[in-house]
Amino acid sequence: MTIKELQEEIIAEFELFDDWMEKYEYLIELGKSLPLIDSKHKQTENLIFGCQSNVWLYAEKNEDKIVFTADGDAILTKGIISLLIRIYSNQTPKTIIETNADFIDKIGLKEHLSPTRANGLVSMIKRIKYFALKFELENN
Repeated sequence: MTIKELQEEIIAEFELFDDWMEKYEYLIELGKSLPLIDSKHKQTENLIFGCQSNVWLYAEKNEDKIVFTADGDAILTKGIISLLIRIYSNQTPKTIIETNADFIDKIGLKEHLSPTRANGLVSMIKRIKYFALKFELENN
């Protein structure tokens, strides 16, 4: 699926819920199903700075696509990173660099997070884009 299709799918899923308590519960469930990062990658260099809790993000190139794995020590944060991985994993570096995470505004996620968690969300996206840029530059 394309990033745009994945974002539309997530927007549709969030529209199924009536209020933000249900949406938070859904995010928590998503976090519980997050494929965990290999423990050897839970190192400082894979830690996302700017998050209220610890979040590790690891990226590796598989042919021409990037595969992300992650973990976090807070259930809501794990849900947020799982959404981002769902969108950006198995995409090309160029596609990741060129595509915005429009779904965040459309589902109202950023405005329903505390300022520190919203800052963490921005840091997660920046880190994903960083990996994409790094892999894209390695190709050239």
